[in-house]
Amino acid sequence: MAEKRNIFLVGPMGAGKSTIGRHLADQLHLEFFDSDQEIERRTGADIAWVFDIEGEEGFRRREESVISDLTEKQGIVLATGGGSIISKDVRNKLSARGIVVYLETPIEKQLARTQRDKKRPLLQTEEEPKDVLVRLADERNPLYVEVSDFVVRTDEQSAKVVANQIIEKINF
Repeated sequence: MAEKRNIFLVGPMGAGKSTIGRHLADQLHLEFFDSDQEIERRTGADIAWVFDIEGEEGFRRREESVISDLTEKQGIVLATGGGSIISKDVRNKLSARGIVVYLETPIEKQLARTQRDKKRPLLQTEEEPKDVLVRLADERNPLYVEVSDFVVRTDEQSAKVVANQIIEKINF
């Protein structure tokens, strides 16, 4: 039997990685994973708590370990955390172990999708959410582009439509 391929979704918070990932996994009959949910499952605590206790650095170590484990599986769709690509090791593993799709989303859409979500530690600061998202985009967008095989915009389409676009692009 041929080796099953993996699809890894990268992009900023609010891009729809988890929602689109579930649609993709359903349509392709693959197993779906979300790296943030996996961290919560393994630690028994939510992401905000991990950030509070261990700081961003501790969280990133956990994230790197979880993504390393998950990318060793075959036939999965993985929604990664928005900041996971900061790690060169994570970028290398994603590139080597599957097809990487960057879900590109404008700041305005991110704001609309994250404004009521209290589970986003990087947005729970004194800084204006839009300023945080702009700063993160400046830092991370070049890394998303670098690591991805394909870029798909998620701004005006439903998750199902985006999932279909990804399937067409990657010729799965």
